Amino acid sequence: MMDAYDGQFGDQDGAPPVLPPADFDFLVYSLRLQAELNLGILPMAEAGDADLELARHNIDLLAMLQIKTKGNLTDEEEKALDSTLAELRFRFVQAVEQDAKAPASKPFLL
Repeated sequence: MMDAYDGQFGDQDGAPPVLPPADFDFLVYSLRLQAELNLGILPMAEAGDADLELARHNIDLLAMLQIKTKGNLTDEEEKALDSTLAELRFRFVQAVEQDAKAPASKPFLL
């Protein structure tokens, strides 16, 4: 699903980006991208940029979308949404565990 939109967001000569179709796949892709950004797992994310609360919110939005669209999706759309949710939930658990292992920053006291 992610590969379908690679390279469609403009070019290097300053032309405006070509917007992808407003379809279900792009909605799932957009929410997934936001969750991955908030989990801090995208290459452009800097260390410490994770916001697990926002990541959980985006994952919850996808879960709500899954419930509300049950029985109304094509097999391909359903599989894409299911696999996206499974992967994001797994990565969320990993991020929470990693966050718990990180030493808590303590203020320097004199």
